[in-house]
Amino acid sequence: MHGASPTAGRDAAAARHVAVGYSSDGEWADHLVTFVRAGLAGDEQVRYFADATDPGLVTRTLADHGVDAESAVRRGQLVVATADETYLSGSGFDPDAMIGLWQEAVDAAAAGGFRGLRAIGEMSWGARDVAGAERLLEYELRIHHEVFERLPLTAWCFYDRRLVPHDDFRLLTQAHLTCSGATAHDDAPGLSVAPVTVPTGFRLAGSAGYETRRATVSAAAAIAASPAEPVTVDMSVLDHLDIASLAELATAARRRASSSPVRLVGAPPALQRMLELFPELGEGLEVAGR
Repeated sequence: MHGASPTAGRDAAAARHVAVGYSSDGEWADHLVTFVRAGLAGDEQVRYFADATDPGLVTRTLADHGVDAESAVRRGQLVVATADETYLSGSGFDPDAMIGLWQEAVDAAAAGGFRGLRAIGEMSWGARDVAGAERLLEYELRIHHEVFERLPLTAWCFYDRRLVPHDDFRLLTQAHLTCSGATAHDDAPGLSVAPVTVPTGFRLAGSAGYETRRATVSAAAAIAASPAEPVTVDMSVLDHLDIASLAELATAARRRASSSPVRLVGAPPALQRMLELFPELGEGLEVAGR
């Protein structure tokens, strides 16, 4: 009997990390009940990390929809906590620490006799003045390769359109390979960044310039931390890249612990001209077809 192909495993990982957008309490409840009911039926542990929602409302809503939340809480199958107790429990949000916590949570679920782990995280804290909130995009980009391709975890990232500004909502949901609900995959100008499964890396689309510097910095941080050797950056649908954005990518390449290069695929002609003018930025970068 043949095992699953690596591509099939990556496709499965994409289906287990989902951006869920909603614009009303009713939509929130529908997504919540669907997710939790499936987890309890599958003998998985389910964790809910609340931010804008009162934790008690989570269990009451489940009960109102016929889910025996109280019994699930008593036996440890359902755990409702807050972002302050998890994502933000330190001095601020730290993607590296959170990635480590996912490994611990998966191990704890297995030790508790559950068949797997499911989690919902409300991400509205990313729109507030929270220490480390600027690293949320970096985190969303990193966890596809660093968590979901490695661990038996299913997680839905809850984004409330009423609380997250449109541009942030669009950028953060597009960092997922799978989206559900009222997400914002529009064609508005700007930069979008997403993981790529084959070859392992990231895709930049749109325009990387002054107005999108924060997204470029997050993408560079994800590239620097990527376990892939080499990591590939697909630029085939990138319309514009300025010199400062190229410098961010060059810095990311130098920060990588691996000696393998950052491979740029489909780079626009302007990038190659910039490298001719500033060859020092080419260190650690490999431009395909150059």
